[in-house]
Amino acid sequence: MAGCVCSRISTANALVFGAIQILIGIYHLFMWFLILTLYMGQIKGVFGKYEPITYKTGCALWGIVFIISGISLIKIARFSTQSMVICALTLNIICIVISVVATFLTVFELSQFHSVSYRNYGQAKLGREVARTLLLSYPLEIVIALTYTIFGCVDLPGDPVELRGPNCRGVHAGLFTQRPNPPPTQSHYRPQLQRRPEA
Repeated sequence: MAGCVCSRISTANALVFGAIQILIGIYHLFMWFLILTLYMGQIKGVFGKYEPITYKTGCALWGIVFIISGISLIKIARFSTQSMVICALTLNIICIVISVVATFLTVFELSQFHSVSYRNYGQAKLGREVARTLLLSYPLEIVIALTYTIFGCVDLPGDPVELRGPNCRGVHAGLFTQRPNPPPTQSHYRPQLQRRPEA
C-alpha cells in the first residue's frame, strides 16, 4: 500500500530529497576516485607531493553517508515505522555534521597552497578545482538534511503506530497517529404501527 502523506513534507518531496541525496553521494564518490587517481600518481620531487587535508581525511568518501540517508528517505516515503523514522533523522543529522566539517576542511584547503614539485603542479591544480566543485554541493546537502530534520523533529511526538494506507495522518517524519474512525452510525428504526381499518 502507498506510504502516508506527511502534513508538512509530502511523499513526493521525501522522494525528491532522497533522490538528490543519492545523486550528491554518487557524485562525491566519483570525485573521490578522481582525487585518489590524481594524488596517487604524483612523483616525489624536491618540494614533495600535494596531499591536502581533505585528501588525508577522505572528505569526498563521506558521500557514502549521503547515499544511505537518501535510500532511507525513499524507503520511508513508501512505508514508515517509528524506528525507520528515527534512523532517518539520525542519518540526516550526521549528514549535516559531515557537510559542515567537510566545508570547513575544504575552505581551509583552498585558503592556502604550499609549494609542490613542478611535476605535481598539474595534479595539485586539478585537485583544487575538484575541491571547489565539492564545496558547492555541501550547502545543498545541508539544506536538504536540515529541512527534513526540522520538520521531522517537529512532528516526532506521537504514538508508535505503523503508518500505512491513506488513513494515516502525519509525517513519515514522526506523527504516528491514525485518524480515529468515526463511530458507526446506528440507524434507529422505528416500525410504524399499521392502522386498523375502521369498521
